[in-house]
Amino acid sequence: MQVILIQDVDNLGGRNELVTVRNGYARNYLIPQKFAIEANSSNLKQLQEKLKVQAKKEAAMLAEINKVVEVLAAGAVKVGAKTGTTGKIFGSVTSLQIARAIRDQKGYEIDRKRISIIDDIKELGSYKASIDFGNGKTTEIEFEVIAE
Repeated sequence: MQVILIQDVDNLGGRNELVTVRNGYARNYLIPQKFAIEANSSNLKQLQEKLKVQAKKEAAMLAEINKVVEVLAAGAVKVGAKTGTTGKIFGSVTSLQIARAIRDQKGYEIDRKRISIIDDIKELGSYKASIDFGNGKTTEIEFEVIAE
């Protein structure tokens, strides 16, 4: 029997996926537990429409991500830090400071959890950070640590 999964099911498949299972498994477990629906013609048409809408959303999101990547690659972001007389930083630069600098200078809100700093920052200078946008899309940005 073919069913369309409504939710992710372990060892079977993901959401909006068409799978073939035994009749008893579908009728006694998947359908009553609202994990799946029967794959008849009307449900298959609805599934195709859902997949089309999802593909359009993903394409729009990918276009937005590419635009953000272009803006971030255009120039280095400047991050201010308190320093001593020798140029050493008091404390360190965090992903939160980088996210705020990107918001203020480039105009894009990026979650600090998606930013990972590549180098250990102890002095003024240029460094790199990696931003993970999800769906396997990552980019490296350059930022410059300057004295406040």
